[in-house]
Amino acid sequence: MLDRRAFTALFGATLATPARAAGGTLPFYASVGPELFWYGLDEDTAQLRRMGSVRLPANVQYAWPDPAGFGFLYVAASSNQPGADDHCVQAFYVGAAGALTPSGPLVKLRQRPVHITVDAACRFLVTAYNLPSAISVHRIGRDGSIGEEIAQPALDTGIYGHQVRFTPSGRSVVLVARGNDARPGQPEDPGALKVFGFDDGKLSNLQSLAPGGNGLGFGARHVDFSKRYCFVSIERQNAIGVYGLESGGRLSAEPLFIKNALVDPDAKAKYPGQGAGPIHVHPGGRFVYQTNRGAGTVDYNGQRVSNGGENNIVVWQINPATGEPTRIQNIDSHGYEVRTFVITPDGNHLIAASQTAMLVRDGANVRPVAAGLSAYRIGGDGKLTFLRKLDVDTSGGTQFWSGLLTMA
Repeated sequence: MLDRRAFTALFGATLATPARAAGGTLPFYASVGPELFWYGLDEDTAQLRRMGSVRLPANVQYAWPDPAGFGFLYVAASSNQPGADDHCVQAFYVGAAGALTPSGPLVKLRQRPVHITVDAACRFLVTAYNLPSAISVHRIGRDGSIGEEIAQPALDTGIYGHQVRFTPSGRSVVLVARGNDARPGQPEDPGALKVFGFDDGKLSNLQSLAPGGNGLGFGARHVDFSKRYCFVSIERQNAIGVYGLESGGRLSAEPLFIKNALVDPDAKAKYPGQGAGPIHVHPGGRFVYQTNRGAGTVDYNGQRVSNGGENNIVVWQINPATGEPTRIQNIDSHGYEVRTFVITPDGNHLIAASQTAMLVRDGANVRPVAAGLSAYRIGGDGKLTFLRKLDVDTSGGTQFWSGLLTMA
């Protein structure tokens, strides 16, 4: 098995330079159920060509690349079924054209891993779990393989952890605790951002941020960072939140801004199943992208069809002095339930992965809309222009995750 440093040097020589120079392509990954496909993504045209795949023991949940040298990809999997014991994470090293080969043994996890991330030096793998909400840290070996879990002190992990990210300083970790909407006979579970100090694999309680003091009406899903700000996709309220980044890995005690992401501000109430999705900062830092996801259905002539909720990509222009976001575009996602999307490292293209197929009304008829990969060009003003959609067969499972090796 290759030493990580030796492999990173080999990877940089064999993949990153010649492949990009000769073919102008990037490895792009997207899962369908337990199968993880890799594609060649043309950097100039955003065309996608499927190249190959590997199969995990259960459905892919999330993946994260090695930010130290882009030599490894860490993939979490789970069937997410009651009583299942197939929760796991696997390290892969990335070969020519993005091909994946297992690196080290499969590591079993105690429950469903909903999100994973890796520190900047590729020494630690951090995992978020949703039911019950929890967090774990594993060491990463010099060969990129996943090592032992590091015992942690008692931690405040909130309700329904959904994502975990290192802050830009690397001195803290943010666990996004989404909470849950109210259900018949059960009140709302509040959401929060749980911020932990991070020191050589050890976590410590640092902050619990819940707007209004109790986190009600704050169902956060994902965060991403610029140099000065933390941007939050607030799933259950279809909104964006902005926090300031402070010293010591802390965030500002209260959000600087919270703004609605919907074209119709009442869509959340009108369309059950309406929510927000992932969020990413443009490499230039001037724009932030987020998705609205409408998963609800209604009966129409004996078939379940979309209830008309919003499925679009939101473009926010950011005031660099204050962090204030201004919504400048909502563009059709050309699919339903965009659970993940990526921005190319040059900032010129965005690829959005819709999760599942949907039936929609077309006049008096019903037509299917396939899941797929929708490609957009990003203009100098940050706005998106739709280029094309590659339909994806999701009969074998939902298209749950997509990503690039440059997403860390």
